[in-house]
Amino acid sequence: MKLTKNLGMLLLAIWLIVTGLMQLLNLYFSGLGILMAILAIGAGVLIGLERKGEMR
Repeated sequence: MKLTKNLGMLLLAIWLIVTGLMQLLNLYFSGLGILMAILAIGAGVLIGLERKGEMR
């Protein structure tokens, strides 16, 4: 499950960086909302799977 945690945190870090760049640089392109949603869901699922593994 270590890979799951690392991958989840990596996706979260990417999401945070892109969110910050969007605001600072007024960065927008077609499909950005969908991309951000996919990153957020992916990070949440992977981090959630790691938490579930710790409860055992």
